[in-house]
Amino acid sequence: MLGELPIGTLKAIFDTLPVDITFVDEADTVRYYSKGDDRIFRRTPAVIGRKVPDCHPKESLDKVNQVLSELKSGERKMAEFWIDLKGRKIYIRYFAVKDENGKYLGTLEVTQDITDIQKITGQKRLLDMG
Repeated sequence: MLGELPIGTLKAIFDTLPVDITFVDEADTVRYYSKGDDRIFRRTPAVIGRKVPDCHPKESLDKVNQVLSELKSGERKMAEFWIDLKGRKIYIRYFAVKDENGKYLGTLEVTQDITDIQKITGQKRLLDMG
Protein backbone atom coordinates (compact mmCIF):
# COMPACT_ATOMS: atom_id res chain seq x y z
CA MET A 1 0.00 0.00 0.00
CA LEU A 2 1.24 3.47 -0.85
CA GLY A 3 -0.95 5.32 1.61
CA GLU A 4 -4.55 6.05 2.42
CA LEU A 5 -6.73 9.07 1.75
CA PRO A 6 -10.23 9.95 2.91
CA ILE A 7 -12.69 9.83 0.01
CA GLY A 8 -13.33 13.58 0.32
CA THR A 9 -9.62 14.30 -0.11
CA LEU A 10 -9.43 11.99 -3.11
CA LYS A 11 -12.41 13.74 -4.74
CA ALA A 12 -10.80 17.14 -4.05
CA ILE A 13 -7.56 15.96 -5.67
CA PHE A 14 -9.41 14.81 -8.81
CA ASP A 15 -11.34 18.08 -8.95
CA THR A 16 -8.08 20.06 -8.66
CA LEU A 17 -6.23 18.31 -11.47
CA PRO A 18 -6.07 20.35 -14.71
CA VAL A 19 -7.85 17.53 -16.55
CA ASP A 20 -11.41 16.23 -16.73
CA ILE A 21 -11.79 12.67 -15.47
CA THR A 22 -14.66 10.27 -16.12
CA PHE A 23 -14.73 6.64 -14.98
CA VAL A 24 -16.83 4.01 -16.74
CA ASP A 25 -17.11 0.61 -15.03
CA GLU A 26 -16.66 -2.87 -16.54
CA ALA A 27 -20.31 -2.84 -17.69
CA ASP A 28 -19.79 0.46 -19.59
CA THR A 29 -21.77 2.45 -17.01
CA VAL A 30 -20.65 5.93 -15.97
CA ARG A 31 -19.77 5.80 -12.26
CA TYR A 32 -17.77 8.99 -11.62
CA TYR A 33 -16.75 12.30 -13.12
CA SER A 34 -14.63 15.07 -11.71
CA LYS A 35 -16.39 18.35 -11.39
CA GLY A 36 -15.02 21.70 -12.30
CA ASP A 37 -16.21 25.00 -13.62
CA ASP A 38 -14.01 24.68 -16.69
CA ARG A 39 -14.88 21.14 -17.82
CA ILE A 40 -14.40 20.72 -21.55
CA PHE A 41 -17.32 18.33 -21.93
CA ARG A 42 -19.95 19.26 -19.35
CA ARG A 43 -21.36 16.52 -17.14
CA THR A 44 -24.45 16.59 -14.95
CA PRO A 45 -25.38 14.22 -12.12
CA ALA A 46 -27.87 12.60 -14.54
CA VAL A 47 -24.94 10.96 -16.39
CA ILE A 48 -24.13 8.76 -13.37
CA GLY A 49 -25.58 5.32 -14.01
CA ARG A 50 -25.97 5.88 -17.76
CA LYS A 51 -24.51 3.52 -20.33
CA VAL A 52 -21.77 4.86 -22.60
CA PRO A 53 -23.89 4.59 -25.78
CA ASP A 54 -26.33 7.05 -24.22
CA CYS A 55 -23.54 9.62 -23.71
CA HIS A 56 -21.99 9.88 -27.18
CA PRO A 57 -23.14 11.10 -30.59
CA LYS A 58 -24.25 8.29 -32.90
CA GLU A 59 -21.52 9.10 -35.43
CA SER A 60 -18.77 8.30 -32.90
CA LEU A 61 -20.45 5.38 -31.15
CA ASP A 62 -18.85 2.62 -33.24
CA LYS A 63 -15.37 3.93 -32.45
CA VAL A 64 -16.17 4.40 -28.75
CA ASN A 65 -17.42 0.81 -28.53
CA GLN A 66 -14.34 -0.43 -30.40
CA VAL A 67 -11.99 1.36 -28.00
CA LEU A 68 -13.84 0.02 -24.96
CA SER A 69 -13.75 -3.50 -26.37
CA GLU A 70 -10.01 -3.28 -27.04
CA LEU A 71 -9.34 -1.92 -23.54
CA LYS A 72 -11.42 -4.70 -21.97
CA SER A 73 -9.71 -7.45 -23.96
CA GLY A 74 -6.23 -6.14 -23.21
CA GLU A 75 -5.52 -5.46 -26.89
CA ARG A 76 -4.93 -1.86 -25.80
CA LYS A 77 -3.86 -0.34 -22.51
CA MET A 78 -4.58 3.18 -23.70
CA ALA A 79 -6.12 5.03 -26.63
CA GLU A 80 -5.53 8.69 -27.44
CA PHE A 81 -7.19 11.24 -29.67
CA TRP A 82 -7.06 14.98 -30.17
CA ILE A 83 -9.58 17.34 -31.66
CA ASP A 84 -9.97 21.03 -32.37
CA LEU A 85 -12.86 22.54 -30.43
CA LYS A 86 -13.76 26.23 -30.30
CA GLY A 87 -10.22 27.27 -31.23
CA ARG A 88 -8.62 24.99 -28.62
CA LYS A 89 -6.67 21.72 -28.97
CA ILE A 90 -8.31 19.00 -26.86
CA TYR A 91 -6.38 15.84 -25.93
CA ILE A 92 -8.52 12.83 -24.96
CA ARG A 93 -7.09 9.63 -23.51
CA TYR A 94 -8.77 6.41 -22.43
CA PHE A 95 -6.97 4.08 -20.01
CA ALA A 96 -7.85 0.51 -19.03
CA VAL A 97 -8.17 0.35 -15.24
CA LYS A 98 -7.23 -3.01 -13.75
CA ASP A 99 -6.88 -4.35 -10.25
CA GLU A 100 -3.68 -5.83 -8.81
CA ASN A 101 -4.55 -9.20 -10.41
CA GLY A 102 -5.06 -7.72 -13.88
CA LYS A 103 -8.86 -7.90 -13.80
CA TYR A 104 -10.47 -5.17 -15.90
CA LEU A 105 -12.40 -2.75 -13.67
CA GLY A 106 -13.33 -0.12 -16.23
CA THR A 107 -12.06 2.72 -18.35
CA LEU A 108 -10.76 6.09 -17.26
CA GLU A 109 -11.31 8.97 -19.69
CA VAL A 110 -8.92 11.90 -19.22
CA THR A 111 -9.56 15.05 -21.24
CA GLN A 112 -7.25 18.06 -21.28
CA ASP A 113 -7.05 21.38 -23.08
CA ILE A 114 -3.44 21.38 -24.29
CA THR A 115 -3.57 24.58 -26.33
CA ASP A 116 -1.31 26.54 -23.98
CA ILE A 117 0.97 23.55 -23.33
CA GLN A 118 1.71 23.35 -27.05
CA LYS A 119 3.04 26.91 -26.92
CA ILE A 120 5.73 26.15 -24.31
CA THR A 121 9.32 26.65 -25.46
CA GLY A 122 12.67 26.74 -23.70
CA GLN A 123 12.83 26.05 -19.98
CA LYS A 124 11.36 27.49 -16.81
CA ARG A 125 12.95 25.98 -13.73
CA LEU A 126 11.65 26.05 -10.19
CA LEU A 127 14.38 28.52 -9.26
CA ASP A 128 13.15 30.86 -12.02
CA MET A 129 9.88 31.42 -10.14
CA GLY A 130 9.58 35.07 -9.15
